[in-house]
Amino acid sequence: MDDRWQEEYRRKVTSADDAAALIPDGSSIVQPLIAGEPPAVLAAIAKRARGGAFTNLTMRALLPFSATKATVLDPELKDVIRWDSLFVGGADRAAAAEGRAGFTPNFFHQVPRLLSEFIPVDVCIATVSPMDKHGYMSLGVSIDYTSTAARVAKVLILEMNPHMPRTHGRSFIHISEASAIVENDNPLPELPNPALRDEDEAIGKAIAGMVPNGATLQFGIGGVPNAVAQYLRGHEDLGIHSEMFTDSMVDLIEDGVANGVRKTLHPRKAVFTFAAGSQKLYRFLDDNPYVEAHPVSYTNSPDVIARNNGLISVNAAIEIDLSGQCCAESIGPAQFSGTGGQADFVRGAFNSPGGKSFLALYSTAKGGEVSRIVPMLTKGAIVTTPRQDIHYVVSEYGVAMLKGKSVSERAQALIALAHPKFRDELTSAAKQLSYL
Repeated sequence: MDDRWQEEYRRKVTSADDAAALIPDGSSIVQPLIAGEPPAVLAAIAKRARGGAFTNLTMRALLPFSATKATVLDPELKDVIRWDSLFVGGADRAAAAEGRAGFTPNFFHQVPRLLSEFIPVDVCIATVSPMDKHGYMSLGVSIDYTSTAARVAKVLILEMNPHMPRTHGRSFIHISEASAIVENDNPLPELPNPALRDEDEAIGKAIAGMVPNGATLQFGIGGVPNAVAQYLRGHEDLGIHSEMFTDSMVDLIEDGVANGVRKTLHPRKAVFTFAAGSQKLYRFLDDNPYVEAHPVSYTNSPDVIARNNGLISVNAAIEIDLSGQCCAESIGPAQFSGTGGQADFVRGAFNSPGGKSFLALYSTAKGGEVSRIVPMLTKGAIVTTPRQDIHYVVSEYGVAMLKGKSVSERAQALIALAHPKFRDELTSAAKQLSYL
């Protein structure tokens, strides 16, 4: 290892408490999402906030996780730390519902630009891998917008964790860019996979049946994506260009299914911008040249996505109305999640030669008492994907292709995806709306 960088590293290593003391009161702080969050630094910020060292901080992330919820999102700190969410999730959903957190709407691919041009970034905190001999550390599982936040921030505090994988691509931060280094040996948090439901199996099988050999995949975590991956085991020469890298993708790669040989962009490489899952996933990513991490402004740019031939995008919906409008982020006016990369990949996939975008949803919610196919979106619901963008919609009852379809044709196709017990009332509502 170059002695210059080793010496600089030693000079910058400090305790989490001393690193947090570098943060000026009144700062706007950005942190990574999910497993990229730095738990030791977060705990130190919360400690100083409780002790009166801070009186006014703004903190933000897209999809915070367990360490954030246990520290800076403590309800007792709400008058000191204002949380601003870029994608409401399990860690900050209660805070948003109770008015302790704000929400900034965004397209995921635009977040780096928002941070460099529209949102002040005084401080960036992030977890990184150990430093290599050239003085570089990797942002590992959270490159996304963090790489931009790290470069525009006035103060950059890095938490070095030997469990953070060293990912290839554009994931690296040099020791010369850091204001302080905090060392913390802490296993990365895992994101568990849910058990498959019968509906997942039906939806996954239907989507996988429409995926040709040689296609490039984008999907996330959850029952439907896992079922899709399960039914792709017999495919050949698949590729990966996805915002999220998941355990099911590891399985497809290790099985030889996702070898990337037919990809038109980054052939023989799996491309992602953030990753979350099991310890197996993190070990797979470490120093693996097959996998490349890039900023979300690149991975999720609709124009870049469209450069992949046969891009297959799979995303979820909360409800879809009979004209094809999709809400994937709110329950009525209550923010439940965010736009994320859905719109990015819906548009990019459709513009990809031979590409297809799928929006998947169970036909019902609340134990079968509520239809997710609705005459009109619930009052106050957010339109995540406009009806003009919708390509395929899938429920456990089948697949509807909406491109080029009239409102009447869409209504008929979507009613067929609803649970049978709701079809008559949906048909009646469609007639009242003059759709049928």
